[in-house]
Amino acid sequence: MPESAPAMDSDLSQIKTADLSLIQRCIPHRYPFLMIDKVRGIEQSKSAIGVKNVTFNEPHFQGHFPDVPIMPGVMIIEAMAQTSSVLVSLSLGLVDRSPLVYFMGIDKARFRRKVVPGDVLELKVTTLRASTRVWKFEGIATVDGEIAAEAEYMAMIDIRSQA
Repeated sequence: MPESAPAMDSDLSQIKTADLSLIQRCIPHRYPFLMIDKVRGIEQSKSAIGVKNVTFNEPHFQGHFPDVPIMPGVMIIEAMAQTSSVLVSLSLGLVDRSPLVYFMGIDKARFRRKVVPGDVLELKVTTLRASTRVWKFEGIATVDGEIAAEAEYMAMIDIRSQA
């Protein structure tokens, strides 16, 4: 099987890249709220880089802003969080277990550059603290190497039982 599509019983610790199919096995988000297209550079429990191809067809551009489309800052932070959720899911072996990850706090959020259709947003997330249920991350979003946004955030993992 390709690296990005592991079988349920395969060793997830070797995964370095997650395509859209694997992302959807790691997190419950779907269109229109799935904010990442790929995750690469995965270092289990440590870091990952999410990739978001920003397109004009995204629903938030209809109202933010109609004549000057700019990706909302909260959506950039959400994309960071989704990247982190994929990292957690792979690190804890939660693929295909439908974990939910809830924000507990967002600190030090700064927005430094507009993100517009046509941009490729890179979301570099680094684990600052990890336990079974609560994780803290630093995220830095860049476009062409220029910082667009940064934040620290905490999240709680809720592993739903399989009925």
